[in-house]
Amino acid sequence: MKIEVELAGAKEAYIIKNMYPLYLHDLSGHYGLTEGHTPNRHGIFEEDDECRTLADQYEVQGIWWEKPGILYPFLIRVDSLPAGFTFIATPPYCGNGIDYFVNEFFVLQPFRGTGIAEKAAVEVFARFQGEWELFTNPAAKNITGQKFWRRTLSRYTKGQYTERTWETFEGNMLAFRFNNRETR
Repeated sequence: MKIEVELAGAKEAYIIKNMYPLYLHDLSGHYGLTEGHTPNRHGIFEEDDECRTLADQYEVQGIWWEKPGILYPFLIRVDSLPAGFTFIATPPYCGNGIDYFVNEFFVLQPFRGTGIAEKAAVEVFARFQGEWELFTNPAAKNITGQKFWRRTLSRYTKGQYTERTWETFEGNMLAFRFNNRETR
């Protein structure tokens, strides 16, 4: 299997935007009927009822291609097929003292459990050196996601990461932090 993680330009944006509703649907399974994780009255996973179609949702995601050097949309491919994506933010789109924030990370179902997600995450981490943070849902419904990040970060940092559950700007989350200036 050939795994590629590439910074997605405007010409590839539609590929990530096509996968984004699947990502939001997956998240809804971790959060249940909580606000922001159910479809709006138009059947779109967005809090805003003004978002009526997937085309409207595409516009919301456009910011990732409007701020190069600050926001980084990565496309994950396996044997040339789209397999997932990750969005990496830098200041001012992350917390105090954070250089890089994993805003979104998603791998399509057929590619899960194969090591692709870990390889993609590690490749992205290796591109940027500094203080990293990422959040995941601390609920029991997301135990798979929690285990993934613990395993991936433990291997990548040789156990040199922290985790804590706290109230973030995205609600109560399990937050992971690490600094890779020394790890690679």
